[in-house]
Amino acid sequence: MPCGNPTIDSRVGPAFVLCTQFFRTLGVGTSPLARLSDKLFAADDVLRFDNVSLTYGRRAEALRGISFALKPGSFHFITGASGAGKSSLMKLIYMAVKPTAGKIELFGHDVSKVSAGDLPFLRRRVGVVFQDFRLLDHLSAFDNAAVPLRIAGLKPESYRNDVAELLAWVGLKDRMHVLPPTLAGGEKQRLAIARAVVGRPEILLADEPTGNLDAEMSERILKLFTQLNRLGTTVLIATHDQTMVARSGMPVLHLDAGHLIRRAAGEE
Repeated sequence: MPCGNPTIDSRVGPAFVLCTQFFRTLGVGTSPLARLSDKLFAADDVLRFDNVSLTYGRRAEALRGISFALKPGSFHFITGASGAGKSSLMKLIYMAVKPTAGKIELFGHDVSKVSAGDLPFLRRRVGVVFQDFRLLDHLSAFDNAAVPLRIAGLKPESYRNDVAELLAWVGLKDRMHVLPPTLAGGEKQRLAIARAVVGRPEILLADEPTGNLDAEMSERILKLFTQLNRLGTTVLIATHDQTMVARSGMPVLHLDAGHLIRRAAGEE
């Protein structure tokens, strides 16, 4: 699908994903909450944590008193040792769990007050690369990548070529019609990344997105994330890969035993 953007560079991502016009409103739908969020998004913080804590059952707190705010179009890494709380922070952002204490605002809305009916519209604006992939084993690689587009109500003929282009770009051109159980770990990870970015989400969350990839593909994926960020997507990546963090030059939020101990320069 042509987008008429002369700045597109196919070396850093598929043209249809990087188009500044295509998918601008994908997934917003007709929810009143979604329409209101569009107005808030340009002016307010895209994400705000206010003294947030998270406890799983009777265990020790996974996160303690976390406070930070991110502006639309920002790019941050989340770092910390295993068990520091990186994945728990991600779960709170994509609303898989609720905080034990504190307040989280996403697109200007207190997530604790979002109705069950409006929650799906909010989630569609967030793309997630899960550490455990969470692919649907009964669907082909192609159909897994297209899930966000199908949920948004698009017809297959409108996105067939675009999804194929994206899968080819992440190295799955010859694997797009196979089922996930036949894919290697690195292939599953690339498929999970393709599914997360296919709809140009307003926020992209990636939990260890390069953990099973070689250096060349890791660099390729980082370029895609960076280009999406330049076009307005807020990117948040949890990683142990200090080489990738250093190479990117992007700011870092560091967690230690559930505490946020370092904030990015210029952020609240």
